[in-house]
This record gives sequence, C-alpha cells and structure tokens, in this order.
Amino acid sequence: MGKRRRTVLRITGLLLVLAVAGFTLRKNLPDFGQTLGVLRSAHPWWLVLAAAAEMTSLRHFALQQRRLLAGFGVRMSVPRAIAVTFTRSAISFSLPAGSAVSAGFAFRQFRTAGATRRTAGAVAVLSGVLSGVALVLMYGAVVLIPRGGATGNPDTLVLVIAMLVIAGLVFGLDFLLSPRRPVPPPVLADDEEPAPARGWVARSKASVRRTWDDLRRLPRRSWVLSLVHATVNWGLDFACLAATAAAFDIDVSLVRLATVYLTVQLVRQVPLSPGGIGVVEVALLAGLVSAGAGHGPAAAAMLVYRLLSCWIIIPLGLLAYATLRRGPRIPDAPPVQPPALAARR
Repeated sequence: MGKRRRTVLRITGLLLVLAVAGFTLRKNLPDFGQTLGVLRSAHPWWLVLAAAAEMTSLRHFALQQRRLLAGFGVRMSVPRAIAVTFTRSAISFSLPAGSAVSAGFAFRQFRTAGATRRTAGAVAVLSGVLSGVALVLMYGAVVLIPRGGATGNPDTLVLVIAMLVIAGLVFGLDFLLSPRRPVPPPVLADDEEPAPARGWVARSKASVRRTWDDLRRLPRRSWVLSLVHATVNWGLDFACLAATAAAFDIDVSLVRLATVYLTVQLVRQVPLSPGGIGVVEVALLAGLVSAGAGHGPAAAAMLVYRLLSCWIIIPLGLLAYATLRRGPRIPDAPPVQPPALAARR
C-alpha cells in the first residue's frame, strides 16, 4: 500500500507540475512548424561542439568514480568505467525509481571490480557528495565570467573550447597519476560496519560521520582529482547547453544561462519521473523563455540538449550493458540509497 501511495503521489505531482507549467507557458509555446523551422536553421558546428562536450562529460563522470575506487585500492579499467556510466545513466533515465536502481547497479559493478560492500557504498555516497560540491563550484566559476557576454558571441566558443582542453589535460593528469604497481588491498573492510542507529536524527548524524571518515581515509590526491573530474563533468554539460543555445542564435548571457541550468539540475532531483523526463524539459523551456530566448529557438535548444544529454544515452546504455554482460558475473548485493543531491547521472 505504501508503494502504491508513493506512486500515486509521484504521478499527481508530475501532473501538477506539468499543469502549472502549461498554464504559465500557454501563450509562449511555439507551434510544431515553427520549432521544426528553427531546427533546420541550426548552425551545425555548434551542434558538433555540443555533442563533443556531452560525450566528454560522460567520460569524466566515469573517471570520477574510477578515481574514487582507485583511492580505496580497487582497479577498474577506463572502458569498463565508461560502460558502467552509460548503463547506469540509461537506467536512471528510463526506469521508475531509476536513481535508486542505477545506484544499485553501480554498487554491484563496484563489487565485481573487487570492492567490499563498505567500499562500494562509500564510493557511491562520496561520488554524490563531491558532485554536489562540484555543481556549486561550476556555477561559481561561471558567475566570475564578465557580464554581458551572450551565448552567440565568441565568449561561448571560448567556454566550450576551454572546457574541452581542460578535460583533456585533466584526463592526462589522471593517467599520469594512476598507479603502475599492484594495487593494495581495499582499505574499508566489511567487518567495520557499525550497528544501525535508531531515529532519523541519529541515522543522519551517523551517515555524515561515516561519510566524513571515508573521505578522510581517501588519499588527498584521490578525492581532489575526483572533485576535479566532477567539476569538469558539470562544466562540460553546461557547455553542451551553451553550445546548443548558440546553435539557434539564442542571445542570453552565460550567467543567466548558468542560473537556468542550476535551476534545472535542482528540479531534476525531485523524483517525479525517470530522469526528470517531462519535468526537466518543461523547466528548461520555461527558464530559457524567461531569460529572454525566443519561443521557437528555446524549444529547439531544449529538444537538442535533451537529445544529447538524455534521450540518446538510453540506446547507448543498452549497448554498453551488452558489453558488460560479457565480463565477470555480478555478485548479489543489496542496492545502496543515493545521497540527497545525486550526481547528474
């Protein structure tokens, strides 16, 4: 009964959000013909840059978790980490309670790589915590950009190219700092599990204390690099949105666009639908229109950005899952709950 009630509440909440958004945008929604015409007028090189930024963003999300695993003495190859990232992203975008199912899938993949239950859970939690910190850092960095720059002028080109160059440098740095010797045994043993605390206050305090202890056990190089990977991940995803907006000549400052992006990411944390499908599209469209974008270009930019950052990931994730099934069998393990502010995937 409890599960059914939660499902009803989610559906009701989703319908309420869509109804409010539809009422708010009733005079601003472009017709299909107008949107199709704008899509045909897109600047192709901006779309190429947007796709490159989004695919590189996914790679750094994979590298972030790989670096955390390495800090606890667990090896995972880059191709396998990328396959796990695409698969769990597809799960998150397509299934009910996708974030929890995705976290459970990642947990089992970490166990397959040789992590203990404690280590796998610590990596899942720390990944979400560091991603939340990185989102704030990314927004702070964009706010420092001189005001007045618009997405269609060279400022956006500098942003996208700079993020791609930084991503390459960070990838190279991570490769150089990766250990060449046999990895030591995992630091966190399963027998270190404490007795469960009673009461939500006590459980919250215990969770914070445990996360802090796990972070302190990590080598500084590991968590710093993981934070850098997470920041690059968010920065590239934002660069994808900026390049998409530039492809349709949307004249909005990067700071205002970053504010829209941050708002959309916060809305995405509300689990009303798998991957925020429906909610994110409406929130992004409303944000772009309120920032000053034309109705047709805003709809076109929203469609292309969601295609690159969500919809196309689902079939790619299915292909990645097929490659993972060829590897070692995944041991049975209970799923872990994602942190309050989950990672973008």
